[in-house]
Amino acid sequence: MTLPARYTITMPGTSGSHAPPEVVVVHFTGAYTSNGAPIYSDVPGTFQVEIAGGAARPLAATSGPGQHTCLHAVPLR
Repeated sequence: MTLPARYTITMPGTSGSHAPPEVVVVHFTGAYTSNGAPIYSDVPGTFQVEIAGGAARPLAATSGPGQHTCLHAVPLR
């Protein structure tokens, strides 16, 4: 099975601010979590997620925007 090279991750805007959602493009890093999920990162490498079943879960070691634990992920072709 071939993994998508890139995903868009949608993060909701700040609660109560009516801010639009933020969309971040992440790329496959070639690494996997201990449970076998592929790891994706933004270009600077400051926001890393594991992606499984269309959901992105931020890795604790990175400082991504917001405090969300489950984000919508869409593969890019």
